[in-house]
Amino acid sequence: MSTTLRTLGLGTVFVVGLTGAATAAECIAPANPGGGWDFTCRQIGKIMYDIGVVDNPVQVTNMAGGGGGLAYGHVVNERPDDEDLFVAASQATATRLAQNAYGGLTADQVRFVGAIGADPGVIVVAADSEFQSLNDLVDAVKADPKAVAFGGGSAVGGFDHLKVLQVLRAGGFDDIRSVKYIGLDGGADAITQTVGGFTQAMTGDMSEIVGFLKSGEVRAVAVLTEERVPGFEDIPTAREQGIDVVAVNWRGLYVPKNISDEAFQTWADKLQKVADSDDWKEAMVANGLAPFTKVGNDFQQWVDGVVASTEELSREIGVIQ
Repeated sequence: MSTTLRTLGLGTVFVVGLTGAATAAECIAPANPGGGWDFTCRQIGKIMYDIGVVDNPVQVTNMAGGGGGLAYGHVVNERPDDEDLFVAASQATATRLAQNAYGGLTADQVRFVGAIGADPGVIVVAADSEFQSLNDLVDAVKADPKAVAFGGGSAVGGFDHLKVLQVLRAGGFDDIRSVKYIGLDGGADAITQTVGGFTQAMTGDMSEIVGFLKSGEVRAVAVLTEERVPGFEDIPTAREQGIDVVAVNWRGLYVPKNISDEAFQTWADKLQKVADSDDWKEAMVANGLAPFTKVGNDFQQWVDGVVASTEELSREIGVIQ
């Protein structure tokens, strides 16, 4: 195992793996070491090798820049038919593509091969809040949009903002421009504002609220997953409450657009084997991820829908023209 530096025009990337192993698969993490995309590459790549679905250790290349845009452009423009390449992705990838954050590059220029875990979206209120359910919140917004402010750790138009807009729209509220959303510097700040009564609810991810749930400072009125999250079975899903929204920060992969259908399916099958492994189940528990497995064409279609709905919402609130 070795570490080398490689220069690709726009900057230097770190390559960690078996340099010179021509047959080794490569995973690009569109960020510096540490964080979600790097975790996705390293953990999935390690398990692929450990359970024998690849013959050689997976080489990991860190390619930070443009919120994932540098790596995306590299794949689209320089390696569109590389069947040994896969790239870490998440909901942030889909959101940025929907909002044209990658300089004109579009979601249909790669193939999304699968996701096998997710940080679930949640809606929480202060422990002493009058709102006992998600529908209580939705009804309050319908009655007076100015009376309910939502705090989140992303900027206006970011994923936290879009989550609550999806929930309200699914609950029958269409005037989404009137929704009060305050973008704060991370989930902890958003929770603090809600606990302090400055906002009436917080929209974020499960990993951000666990400590606050355990301390009794907040109550989660909904988790935005298909099923209740293991370890948090007391939190109902939005779907259970009649609001059909699934909004999770999924961890997954995309591959170059022009690889063969056979190669695409091969990567989907390998990812499914990782999802089914005890190693991955242990990794999810250790890193606070919930089960979320969609691979192959099923996942591609799901991402297409997410990108389309995100683009629509983003236009409505003026994030894109």
